[in-house]
Amino acid sequence: MTKSENMSIKEKALAHFKSKLAGDMNKLHVEEWDCDIYYRSTSSMSTEAKILKLTTEGKTAEALVESIVQKSLDADGKRVFHDTDRSHLMNEVDPTVLVKVATALNNASSDSVSSIEKN
Repeated sequence: MTKSENMSIKEKALAHFKSKLAGDMNKLHVEEWDCDIYYRSTSSMSTEAKILKLTTEGKTAEALVESIVQKSLDADGKRVFHDTDRSHLMNEVDPTVLVKVATALNNASSDSVSSIEKN
C-alpha cells in the first residue's frame, strides 16, 4: 500500500489544500501603484466566507476591499495589507484601481472552479 492509500479522506483533503497553498503564485503588475502584487489561485474557505458575506449583504465595495486585504501578497507570500488598512483603501485609494486588483484576485479562484466544473 502506498502512503496515499493509508491516509484518511480528511488527511488527503488537508494535504491537497496545503499543496495548493504551497504552489506557484500569480503576479499582477499594478501600473498605477508601480508595484507587483502576488496572489494564489486559492484561498481558505474562511476568507471566501468573509467576502461572500459582505457581497450577500450588498456591501460590494467592502467585499472588494476585503479581497485585496486578504489575498494581496508580496513575493515571499506575506500579506501586503493589514486588517487596519481597510479604511484607507475604502476612502483614500482610487476605486478604479481597487476594482481592477480585486477582479484579478477573485478571478484566480473563479477560473480554477470553472475549469474544474467543465471536467
